[in-house]
Amino acid sequence: MMINPLLKTLLPTLLLTLPLAACAPAHAVPLPVAETTALVLPWGDAVLALAQGATALLTPVLVAALAAGLARFGGPLRLLVTDALVERLVRNATNYALNGVAGAVRGQTLTVPVGSAVIAGAVQRALDQAPAWLVRAAGGGEGLAGKVFRSLPLEEAATVGNTLEPALDRILERVLGRSPAPGSRGRS
Repeated sequence: MMINPLLKTLLPTLLLTLPLAACAPAHAVPLPVAETTALVLPWGDAVLALAQGATALLTPVLVAALAAGLARFGGPLRLLVTDALVERLVRNATNYALNGVAGAVRGQTLTVPVGSAVIAGAVQRALDQAPAWLVRAAGGGEGLAGKVFRSLPLEEAATVGNTLEPALDRILERVLGRSPAPGSRGRS
């Protein structure tokens, strides 16, 4: 007869414990039995480890996506902000010059000589007060003068030749301390 291998290993232990079981008193408290039906899984630790792993994987991806978004929208956004700042500079310098030139009234049509003086005053104010990068973004002194010229309500007789160019001559005279050479800006 063949004996089960498990029974073969347990048989000596059973034979030794049998006499001890017979000697146990009748009023003895049974030993507590461990519940074998409850299975405890430390799922909190598993979730924490999973979250840490996902964070370690997703952080570089999110940083790269943010950098790509900034690179894509940074240029147009910078251009938009710079254009808004240039327009504000032109508006503020023009308002300053309108308040400082005799005969200039905001909201009314300006004559050629007054318009020329307002342009020169506005450009001079912008050159004196604005940061150099903003003046460069506006096209320098001539670019600012053109923007102020286009923003003013001038009489119908006002042209680039009789209003804007004399203003630029005044600015050059103030900046350089001398009169510009004839035909220096393309005039004949």
